[in-house]
Amino acid sequence: MTTSTDLRPLGRSGLAIRPLALGGNVFGWTADEETSHAVLDRFVDAGFSLVDTADVYSKWVPGNRGGDSEEIIGSWLAARGGRDRLVIATKVGGEMAPGASGLSARHIKQAAEASLLRLRTDHIDLYQSHYPDPGVPVDETLRAYGDLIAEGKVRAIGLSNHDPAQLRAALAAAGPGLPRYEVLQPLYNLCDRAGFERDFAPVCRAEGLGVISFKALANGFLSGKYRSPADLAGSKRAKAVKGYLDARGLAILTALDEVAARLGASPAQVAVAWVISRPEVTAPIASATSVAQVESLLGAVRLVLDADALAALDRTSAPAEAA
Repeated sequence: MTTSTDLRPLGRSGLAIRPLALGGNVFGWTADEETSHAVLDRFVDAGFSLVDTADVYSKWVPGNRGGDSEEIIGSWLAARGGRDRLVIATKVGGEMAPGASGLSARHIKQAAEASLLRLRTDHIDLYQSHYPDPGVPVDETLRAYGDLIAEGKVRAIGLSNHDPAQLRAALAAAGPGLPRYEVLQPLYNLCDRAGFERDFAPVCRAEGLGVISFKALANGFLSGKYRSPADLAGSKRAKAVKGYLDARGLAILTALDEVAARLGASPAQVAVAWVISRPEVTAPIASATSVAQVESLLGAVRLVLDADALAALDRTSAPAEAA
């Protein structure tokens, strides 16, 4: 019998991780370098390793140019050492500058070198296609990744923000001389279930793909912080959360409250533990802007949801088409 802290294989990549990935999107945005280092310290000291970032994090912040998150991870590595304690996942494809985006062989190779410099490392454990690029043949993209793998600069590849048809086409294109995507990064949480469970989970099971899902807390809604339109007033997440404030969303919050009270946990911990419990998920990605938030996430990993808790959550959050 496995437990929530056992190592889980990341697809067929040869990488294995514990079931929690630290989101690096906040590094250089809502967490400065000092805070980010403290968050990384606690995460790694607890025995976890996968840190997910992207070259464009956090270009959207005034004064940032992109690469800020990678630079902070790199400065942590330079200060702490221990490259073997981290599994670094970063992404390519977002626009770093006019004309510098997409999945062409030229851009992938240039972007990989830039990421390696910022990360202060000689290899990327998991290099992910951040967005699809319809203008570039899939085999060109895979061949570029294959070259990076052959050079020892990348260990495995994954993809995010692709639709089911694009995922299947990419898997079909792999073969002799071309590497295979081993990891999918989808949206998945108690509120957002239908797309992954209907369209992606069957492919992941059949192909043995690793899954590192994002937005385990549905933009913070599943923390229980937002329960009425009044709670959204002044929140930067108002637009993203508003759609969850319906009868189904409120029923999910009620179920989370009841399970959390019975198990002595927070609603957020229960929501993350539910994602961890899903058989197709290798690890959810969750961000933290303080050591206290890391501790809460570690509590979610340790939390064991019993059969009654899982049944209540599954029933209440069942997508409308499956209800």
